[in-house]
Amino acid sequence: MVEDTETKMKSAEKPIRFLLTGGGTGGHLFPAIAAAEQLRSRVPEAIVMFIGTKRKMDTTSLEHYGYMVKSIYSYGLKGKSVPELLKALFVLPFSFLQAAACILQFRPNVVLGVGGYVTGPVIAAARVLGKKTVIHEQNSIPGLANRQLGRLAERICISLPQSAGYFPSAKTVLTGNPVRKPILDLAEDSKGDLNVSEKRSLTILILGGSQGAHRLNELAAEALCGLNIPVSLRVIHQTGEKDQEMVTQRYKECQIEADVRPFFHDMVEVYSKADFLVSRAGATTLAELAVLGKPAILIPYPHAADNHQQKNGEYYVAGGGCRLLIERELDSQTLAREIEKFAGDEERRQEMAQAMKKLAIPDAAARIVDICMEGETTT
Repeated sequence: MVEDTETKMKSAEKPIRFLLTGGGTGGHLFPAIAAAEQLRSRVPEAIVMFIGTKRKMDTTSLEHYGYMVKSIYSYGLKGKSVPELLKALFVLPFSFLQAAACILQFRPNVVLGVGGYVTGPVIAAARVLGKKTVIHEQNSIPGLANRQLGRLAERICISLPQSAGYFPSAKTVLTGNPVRKPILDLAEDSKGDLNVSEKRSLTILILGGSQGAHRLNELAAEALCGLNIPVSLRVIHQTGEKDQEMVTQRYKECQIEADVRPFFHDMVEVYSKADFLVSRAGATTLAELAVLGKPAILIPYPHAADNHQQKNGEYYVAGGGCRLLIERELDSQTLAREIEKFAGDEERRQEMAQAMKKLAIPDAAARIVDICMEGETTT
């Protein structure tokens, strides 16, 4: 009897093992990182591992945060050519086996999938192996992987109310989209200061997403070069790898003070400087802007699956926090006029900033971790 009690105590003292999977874009990775940060703050001894793809975005971003990373071969199915589709289908059984091997080796208490095609084989393998599974959907319209996994996962966390209809209601809960702790800290530090008071200079942040956005880069650079505003202009522009030189040169020609980089790792510094944004409408970016109270002109990526970026943006537009422009209907002169309206109307920016704050769910990561930890013991 004593031996049985000691065995149970030792078992109870084992640290929580948390497996996250997803990736391909920052929009998938950053919510996962936020959830991992929340778990670590609550259970410092927790052991966290990510399973992602071999794409540079996955490996470099996760290594930057110091988490254990495993990569498996996995390819998307939706919108692919016939040869690409055949390749993806051929690799799928191997992806499942690789995922199963990682799970057997790591022995997680819970597996959280955050979207992206790599999520499919990992969550499927976890269910076959009897592991607790949770998925999180960032967008208003779920991706193909999460739509299918909604049938398998034990719990489903959603970021926006519109996506509830795609999943079984009994196991679906609105949690919001997790935001990384440094950005939450910035939001807390700037409470009551929405960065829209009268000033002699204006800083505009251009965000094309973690992969960059060629057309948005072109439109924004040309629009900013043609502005007529009563304050001096500063620009921070994330271009992606391919357009950095082109955008940098354009701003030099127009004598605009600009910080142009392919990708910003320190988003806290970047956000803290920005008065408003011109941005794609990725779900994670919008969640961050809501927490920070940053108004934005949104130009959704027109080729996003199921046009989900436009649907994401429409939620924040309806709430009064953003203005949405359709890329195919847009030219640089129209964008310049919209930016001039923002730049010249501080009262409007403040109203939109406050509206964004009302749409925020700053404790989203905590809500997701609560669901993941249901039934688990940490001592």
